[in-house]
Amino acid sequence: MRNTTLCYIEKNGCYLLLHRVKKDHDINHDKWIGVGGGFESRESPEDCLLREVREETGLTLTSFRLRGIITFVTDQLDTEYMFLYTADEFQGTLLDCDEGILEWVPKEQIFNLPIWEGDRIFLKLLETEAPIFSLKLVYVGDKLQKAVLNGKPL
Repeated sequence: MRNTTLCYIEKNGCYLLLHRVKKDHDINHDKWIGVGGGFESRESPEDCLLREVREETGLTLTSFRLRGIITFVTDQLDTEYMFLYTADEFQGTLLDCDEGILEWVPKEQIFNLPIWEGDRIFLKLLETEAPIFSLKLVYVGDKLQKAVLNGKPL
């Protein structure tokens, strides 16, 4: 099992997204996603979140909240538990990211970009201010086969 974090940083009606175009053999290649990554030894979800955001963006989060836990099951990788956050306050200057191109994208335009089908589900939950949720997403290749929200199939 892998543990990861993902954060959607908000500013002026936009989310900071990472267009994953710089790494070879990237399962997220050419997708637009939030920022985050895998836990290091002895990290809590918050430790991982703060480190990954700082490494990928140069920003230090000063206000964030846990929004959900996403379980990814695929035929290509080990099961992943992703802690999903939003953040609305930060300090620092945006840096170049070695994993892709960072861009502030208006929230209403995100669904026009190449994103994972499962991301569409949790992005809608973020916008409706849903309470903390558990979402299981089952993929075969890059096709979503099943989604289960708080124990109930969608």
